[in-house]
Amino acid sequence: MPDIMLTRIDNRLVHGQVGVAWTSSLGGCNLIVVADDIAAKDPVQQSLMSATAKNAGCGIRFFTLEKTIAVIHKASPNQHIFLIVRDPQSARKLVEGGVPMDKLCIGNMHVGPGKEVVGDVHVYMDQQDKEDLRAIRAKGVDVYIQIAPGDRKLDFDK
Repeated sequence: MPDIMLTRIDNRLVHGQVGVAWTSSLGGCNLIVVADDIAAKDPVQQSLMSATAKNAGCGIRFFTLEKTIAVIHKASPNQHIFLIVRDPQSARKLVEGGVPMDKLCIGNMHVGPGKEVVGDVHVYMDQQDKEDLRAIRAKGVDVYIQIAPGDRKLDFDK
């Protein structure tokens, strides 16, 4: 079973906050896995995210969602993984594909057509986002909003 320390939704994927604050808050994280069909095929995005991961002292891998489902169970026991996805739909696909997930932390989700702010933290969701998150929660995953590691955890469904 892979050691997935945390799965996080962040539409920016890997950036300074993820690379520094989140990896250090996890204590022992040594690999960031970006499960994203777009980033898996974009060397420019990979280059920028790799620099951030290197500064955090972590390795980084870029996989499509399908490849993540196919290979995550082959992770070495000494790989302590921080799994990053772009949106709730991606997280749901992973969970339904058998990727073990205890916690799903919702981070940045930007405004878009049909999306409304949730709570006071400027996370924007539409009904499909909420349905996907409820489906993930129904699989026994602890799903919550938390922008930065020291922030309080919020329920996306209130």
